[in-house]
Amino acid sequence: MSRLQVVSGKGGTGKTTVAAALALALATEGKRTLLVEVEGRQGIAQLFETEALPYEERKIAVAPGGGEVFALAIDAERALLDYLQMFYKLGSAGRALKKLGAIDFATTIAPGVRDVLLTGKACEAVRQREKHGGFSYDYVVMDAPPTGRITRFLNVNDEVAGLARIGPIHHQAQAIMRFLKSPDTAVHLVTLLEEMPVQETSDGIAELRAAELPVGCVIVNMVRPHVLDEAAVRAASGDHRDAVAETLASVGIRGGTKLVEPLLEQAAEHAQRVELERAQRVALTGIGVPTFELPFLGDGADIAGLYRLAKELRRQGVGA
Repeated sequence: MSRLQVVSGKGGTGKTTVAAALALALATEGKRTLLVEVEGRQGIAQLFETEALPYEERKIAVAPGGGEVFALAIDAERALLDYLQMFYKLGSAGRALKKLGAIDFATTIAPGVRDVLLTGKACEAVRQREKHGGFSYDYVVMDAPPTGRITRFLNVNDEVAGLARIGPIHHQAQAIMRFLKSPDTAVHLVTLLEEMPVQETSDGIAELRAAELPVGCVIVNMVRPHVLDEAAVRAASGDHRDAVAETLASVGIRGGTKLVEPLLEQAAEHAQRVELERAQRVALTGIGVPTFELPFLGDGADIAGLYRLAKELRRQGVGA
């Protein structure tokens, strides 16, 4: 299984929640996983109900079987200072540049530099080793930018490599792109069973494939259970007022006639949603990548919910 797991998705699909659940799933049975945030939203800290993540690796959870989940919020400015020290040995001079505002200028204005720093730091974490020689982490999970930006975010290293023909920047960008396009990386897209997210997922996968970036799977999030069987779904579109009224009366519900219309409306809405979801599942099947589903968490995405989602991912074979 790929050691760098990149999770993207249309806004509102719960990609950060899925990334966190995936990190827990991959850490099961004694593995070590690093969950990386690159957008500066501190969404991971909120999910795990911990204080804001610093620019350093911190353990935030223990997975079933003794595995551990660490988290890191990558800051572009700090990453650039690391880069300047690594390649140019600037040390205190780099800190002086930060005080002068040059670091902020470079990460905000210079084309592609910010994304190179963010992806480069994540790739560095994948290759990080302990003193005994083994990898520090079995897997690195990146909570990446939304689907509409993911291909450019990951492929920007190619653009920078084209601008800098020689030198450390060129070699760094080329090394990052080789890793991101290798089997060691997988890009997963999170969606809902709704038309717009599914279409954006389809478009996103097409863009990733065109850029030769490795597509992993589609994870359908917040799937609600079906409360009607197939026969009931078909029947919900008909006129059954009398039958519903008789049934309510037969079980002793007083004033049941007032409930007939609301019940029929809810049944029709549910039937409509089931048909819509069926059509979106067909569309996802046509994309041609593995698809997994996660249930809707009625109580919200708290820590208990994350463990539930991680267990469901394991049950479906993700990370097993």
